[in-house]
Amino acid sequence: MFILRKIRLSILGLVLGLILTLVGFVAYAQGNATLNLAGFFYGLPLLLGGLALKASEIKPIPFTQPTPSEIIALREQQATVTQNKIREDVTRYRYGQNAHLDEALEKLGISPSDEELPELQTIQETAVEGNYTLILNFDSPCVPLEDWQKKQDRIEKFFGPDIRAELTQPVENQVTLALIKLTQDSGIPS
Repeated sequence: MFILRKIRLSILGLVLGLILTLVGFVAYAQGNATLNLAGFFYGLPLLLGGLALKASEIKPIPFTQPTPSEIIALREQQATVTQNKIREDVTRYRYGQNAHLDEALEKLGISPSDEELPELQTIQETAVEGNYTLILNFDSPCVPLEDWQKKQDRIEKFFGPDIRAELTQPVENQVTLALIKLTQDSGIPS
C-alpha cells in the first residue's frame, strides 16, 4: 500500500502510452494490422491521459524532519481518523486540485479566492504535552494570522472531534496550524 501511494499515475500513463504507441507505429511499418490497432487504440489514449494527469499533478508535501519512532507509536495510539487522512492525503500525489487541502480551506472560509489560497509547504509530526500533534505549515501571504485566528473554533470543529487547533506565525506570511489530539488525561484545555 505504501509503495502504491508513491507511484505517479501521470508517469505511468505516459510511459505505458508511449510504449504502446511506439509498438503501434512499428507494427504499422511492418504491416501487422492487429498489433497496430492495439497500439493506437490503447497507446494514444493512455499517452493523452498521462499528459492530462501530468498537467494537473500536485506533488506530495514533504516532512520538515523525519518522524521519530516514538512519535509514530504515539500516532498509532492517539491519532484521529482525520489526522491520519490529512497526513496520508498530503504526502501523496494528487490530481485535479488547485492545492493540497484547498477544499477544506474553502469550507473554513480561509481561502477567499484561488489566487489568495494559502499553500501547504511542509508537515511535521510531534507531541505536545504527550499528545500526538500534526503540524501543517502554510505559506499565507494573502490571509493574515488574524483571519486564521477568527476561524479557530471553526477549524477545531471541522478537523475534530477531540482536536485542539493552535495557530502561530513563525515568520511573516507563514502560518503554522497544529492539530493536537486531546486525550482524557491531557493538560490542554479544550
